[in-house]
Amino acid sequence: MSKDFNPENYILLEQALLRLPQQLMRQNFKSSQKYIERDVNYLGGAANEALNSTLNGASPEESLMQVDAMIGRLQGLKRKLEGLRDEENGLMVKSRARLDYLQELYNVNSLDDREYERWNRVRLHRLLVDNLLRNGYSDSATAMIEANETIRELVDVDVLMHCKTIEKSLRNGSTAECLSWCQENKSYLKKAKNGLEFEVRLQQYIEYVRQGRSLEAISYSQKYLVPNADANLAAILRSSALLVFPASDEEDNPYKDLYSPERWNQLADSFVATHHALHGLSMPSLLQISLSAGLSALKTPSCKTGNHPISFVSNYNSSLCPICSPELNELSKPLPYAHHVRSSVEPDPVMLPNGRIYGRHTLMQFSEEAGLPAGTVRDPTTGDEWDESVIRRVFPS
Repeated sequence: MSKDFNPENYILLEQALLRLPQQLMRQNFKSSQKYIERDVNYLGGAANEALNSTLNGASPEESLMQVDAMIGRLQGLKRKLEGLRDEENGLMVKSRARLDYLQELYNVNSLDDREYERWNRVRLHRLLVDNLLRNGYSDSATAMIEANETIRELVDVDVLMHCKTIEKSLRNGSTAECLSWCQENKSYLKKAKNGLEFEVRLQQYIEYVRQGRSLEAISYSQKYLVPNADANLAAILRSSALLVFPASDEEDNPYKDLYSPERWNQLADSFVATHHALHGLSMPSLLQISLSAGLSALKTPSCKTGNHPISFVSNYNSSLCPICSPELNELSKPLPYAHHVRSSVEPDPVMLPNGRIYGRHTLMQFSEEAGLPAGTVRDPTTGDEWDESVIRRVFPS
């Protein structure tokens, strides 16, 4: 294996690929454990009740009905466990496929290897599908999976689609789906000290108040908000004042922020962050992280990033530069410039008063083409103008 190629660098970015199936199997195990404990307790009590009924002279028909009820309960438990078993088998297949996929990296000898090119193409397709699912383009993602069957076990379609469904429901003003998810993952939220469920409950309370259903709001608050007073007392006290401050758009309303529709978007964003943290998914998507790393390595001060007037840099923007391209320009704006250990400068470099360095010939040519008076120079990047006498010759090392 070439010293220039280190599989461990790729494995660091692919942790979620293995972590998510493991998390789902852990949840699967806890669900089966809960079903078994609940039904075992029920059957124990039902069996004792049937025995006592028989000893107390119950008819054979009554005893038979009790036995049938226990058998029915066991059959229901069997169906649930079979469903969980099938789900676990599917997760095991996914884990095996992902391990094999990552193992292929250790068969690559160099970056020029054909195996590396093939592996990287599969990774690109996987990241594209992941990004499509995160943004709600499930039809496009499904079509891409059908066209590339090799990535079917490498993407988490059901998990991301379920996440997007709950996110959309929150943005549309519904809390039912998110509250159901919170109940399913109550132990994680409690362990992580995450306040998502409280915030969703608070929003439901606000909606009751907004609709004028004050009695329901008070009852809801006593049942779901007050028990969390130890950690959220200030929020509960403030929300209680909504009962006497009706919803309005007036600027002087001290509770305008609680009535704001923007709270739904904040809840949706909070849910997505919590969901991804639970399953070990990155925020933002791995595709965006990979693009950001590559763009940052290419970004230079001369790229069109919106920090200076475009008219002054239009002559310096390359149609081949990904930073200057309309598709990636927005993504590259907040990224830092590339760090170059060795400088590459034009012949006869000169420095302007703002510290920027250009080749003298290039600077004079640009100023002349811009129609400036003789003896005046213009910074091609910022557009600032100075007298030619202020530029200094420099000797970069």
